Amino acid sequence: MKNVALIAHDNLKPKMVEWARTNKNYLSKFNLFATGTTGKQIEEEVKLPVTRFKSGPLGGDQQIGAGVAEGRIDAIIFFWDPLAPHPHDVDVKALLRIAVVYDIPMACNLATANLIIGNL
Repeated sequence: MKNVALIAHDNLKPKMVEWARTNKNYLSKFNLFATGTTGKQIEEEVKLPVTRFKSGPLGGDQQIGAGVAEGRIDAIIFFWDPLAPHPHDVDVKALLRIAVVYDIPMACNLATANLIIGNL
């Protein structure tokens, strides 16, 4: 079973929850991992089981990056907001970099998320 990480910046969490709801049948075929609040919202609102890490600013992005480096994460769906300032921007960039280094599919927007989830 593939392991998929889900992450969304605060103002994109509603979009992530709606995307997860729309793709619930696909997502139910995977082990889901997420940063703290994103995972909690998906569990509560979409009723999918999610293994939750810390919130992004508290190290959750780094925990997912470690999972990629250790071969435990197969794909990342990360709805990030490139226009808003983030105090943990270096963590976000590190996660983007590690996904490229380990050749992990990573969606950073809705269109790419739809392509990836249908092809895992």
